Amino acid sequence: MAGGGAGRAKRLGTLLSGLLECGAFCGIIFGWASLVYVLKDLDYFRELCQPSASSGPNRTLLPDCSGQDEQFSLVFTIGSFMNNFMTLPMGYVFDRFGTAVARLIAISLYTGGTLLVAFSTPDLAVLLFPAMSMLSVGGILLILTNMQVGNLFGKYRSIVITLYNGAFDSSSAIFLIIKVLYERGLPLQAMFFFMAACSAWHLLRTLFLMPRTRIPYPLPPAYNYGLQCPGRSQSYRTYEEKRPPGGEGPEEVPLEPSAPKGGTAAVPFRPCVLSWLFFWHVVWLSVMQLRHYLFIGTLNPLLDHLARGDASLVSTYTNAFAFTQLCGVLCAPWNGLILDRHKRGKAHLPEGARGALADLQASVLSLVVTVTQCVLFSICAAVPMLPVQFATFVLQVISRSFLYGGNAAFLAIAFPPQHFGKLYGLAMALSALVALLQYPCITLVRGVLKGDPFYVNVGLIAVVLVAFVSPVVVARECRRRAKDLEAVSSPLDAPPSAETPAQTPH
Repeated sequence: MAGGGAGRAKRLGTLLSGLLECGAFCGIIFGWASLVYVLKDLDYFRELCQPSASSGPNRTLLPDCSGQDEQFSLVFTIGSFMNNFMTLPMGYVFDRFGTAVARLIAISLYTGGTLLVAFSTPDLAVLLFPAMSMLSVGGILLILTNMQVGNLFGKYRSIVITLYNGAFDSSSAIFLIIKVLYERGLPLQAMFFFMAACSAWHLLRTLFLMPRTRIPYPLPPAYNYGLQCPGRSQSYRTYEEKRPPGGEGPEEVPLEPSAPKGGTAAVPFRPCVLSWLFFWHVVWLSVMQLRHYLFIGTLNPLLDHLARGDASLVSTYTNAFAFTQLCGVLCAPWNGLILDRHKRGKAHLPEGARGALADLQASVLSLVVTVTQCVLFSICAAVPMLPVQFATFVLQVISRSFLYGGNAAFLAIAFPPQHFGKLYGLAMALSALVALLQYPCITLVRGVLKGDPFYVNVGLIAVVLVAFVSPVVVARECRRRAKDLEAVSSPLDAPPSAETPAQTPH
């Protein structure tokens, strides 16, 4: 009993410390708008501003800083691209070498990025380019190692995964805290030196609360990880993971068994990548991520345009946007509840292929809700009225929380767990290539459209609607798998050694 209690405490400690890590460090780059406000005040890229004949609210001449804004947008474009594209090699490192190696790389990148910002000056503003890229890659690798914690929580697995992704979104509010402290007189360099020192926390968590390899799913009997305390830290198993009295066989069947009964080989990586299921999921992720990145990367110029250069008003709306990002950790678990809703209140859960099919069917609603939210967010973003942007901020954080949490949970549900890191990395890398379109979109708005983003926003609404194809494809795949299962359970059953039909995605 002592071992079970210690196991519960360790699992809870791992969960909460992971939430703190993701919520304070992993996705800070997405608070870019708040940091840009500080960097502008410090005259980063100020030499790109040109004299202008336009007048502000007090009838004073304002410089044309579109070149400065474009440079900041370029920093964010490169940083967000690296955030996604480098997930592919990092996912391979995680699958191949395990948690400890991946986290040491992530900690090194994160520490290096914070130090580069700390040592940067207006004359060395070019350091922002590698700094944001390093912060992005280090953060995404940290959350990749944290999402496996969901494997410790049985039927609440999807809820934990989406909760971590929500914390990832909320960490963007760290730059709001930096902005507020800067306005109170604290130097930017001192704050980033402090963030670099926080890497000691990551190291301690790597040593004491994370496995050296990976957390398996399902958990084997007496599974242990992290700091070894003989006789006190055996893993605690939830009631749904325990054998029924007198039962035989494994304690729990994974969503996608890596080795089906009968000794057949696990599903290879290539069929997963070439399936329509994966292709349309990447489209689903890419178009909505492009919408979000374009909004975040152009938020400061948009607010300047709508506020007609009123710096106080821009600061108020920037703070409001950053504050809403804190709510990401509250919004994301609702997506996990949608994904895990079929598991609650049932004494006996379907196992094997039928369990995988039930999880996949539950993901259809999650995919549809996420796209609907993004469409509503895109419509609000297209309205050129400043007060409407409050609604845009709320819809944006809800949509983004559902997007990233749903992406990770869907890949964990629909494909074999041994390929999760690689598939997650590949999906993010491919979506990063699409996200590069944000820069020509920004150039188009500032050039041909003369600063009016209306037509680009309308076009993005049409692009986001394409994402509705993904849940349709998933629903068709569910029907196919259901028919295959019915055929296998008929009197003309296939031999026991035959591959489970729900394993290979189409």
